[in-house]
Amino acid sequence: MCFVAQCQTFTGNCRSEERLNMNAFKAYKACVPIAWSRNLYVTLVRGIPGTRRLHRRTLEALRLGKCNRTVMRWNTPTVRGMLQQVKRLVVVETEEMYKARKQKEANHHALRTPMVVNHLPSPASDSSQQPM
Repeated sequence: MCFVAQCQTFTGNCRSEERLNMNAFKAYKACVPIAWSRNLYVTLVRGIPGTRRLHRRTLEALRLGKCNRTVMRWNTPTVRGMLQQVKRLVVVETEEMYKARKQKEANHHALRTPMVVNHLPSPASDSSQQPM
């Protein structure tokens, strides 16, 4: 299942014509549902080198120093303004989205039932051998 299809089944609000000309990052951002949440989970998905000093300072204020790190921030106008400045560098999730993603990751990493393999010959295979 491709990333865009997962996004579509999760949120149900992606348009097919938008998905055709997008990479996975843009498709993910397009599929984020807009719903109010008390907390926002912000993940840095692009690298810091080569960015403007203002963006680096904004990421420092958000406590985002390395790629693929997630921080939780209150949903305030100040934080939303900071996120608007660095919107191409981060992915923003609501609490429900974050919990659903973590639950999906936990299910993926959960222990599976062990596979039992028996290498001993079964009695049915003995009847196929004929005595000489």
